[in-house]
Amino acid sequence: MRSSDARLMHRRIERVLGNLRDFAIANRALETLAVPSDAMNRRVVRVASSLGDLALVLADRRLRDGDVVYEDAERVIAVGVEPDDVIVARPATIAAALDLAHALGNRHLPVQREGDALIVRYSEPIALLCERAGVAWERTRRVLAEPFVAPAAPHEHAS
Repeated sequence: MRSSDARLMHRRIERVLGNLRDFAIANRALETLAVPSDAMNRRVVRVASSLGDLALVLADRRLRDGDVVYEDAERVIAVGVEPDDVIVARPATIAAALDLAHALGNRHLPVQREGDALIVRYSEPIALLCERAGVAWERTRRVLAEPFVAPAAPHEHAS
């Protein structure tokens, strides 16, 4: 089989029908497609389902946890974003938050803010950074409302 033949075997889905938060499932089976959070940034996501391979091709938006991508009389198929392994850091002061944010920015790490907490992908060096800075932190797995986004184009630092 040629690779072009394999592409043709995907069922193409081009729109989201709704989200599980407010989608009527009734007596239908719910199938959840496990998708890594990094896939949420892609325009095309390929996943296997009970219908066969699906190509989720969304031109106008990105996938979100709970998005319904297919329904029929028997089933509803939705996306389930896999939780990320993250550090949730809770600096006690504005100065500690600024120092931590500066250190994370120098490492070009994508960071999210949730209330007074900073959230970053888990890594041992970042855990040690929090320890050394005296910042309270915890390692946890969670589905983020928005996926981490890679930093913008490379840049240079002034001397």
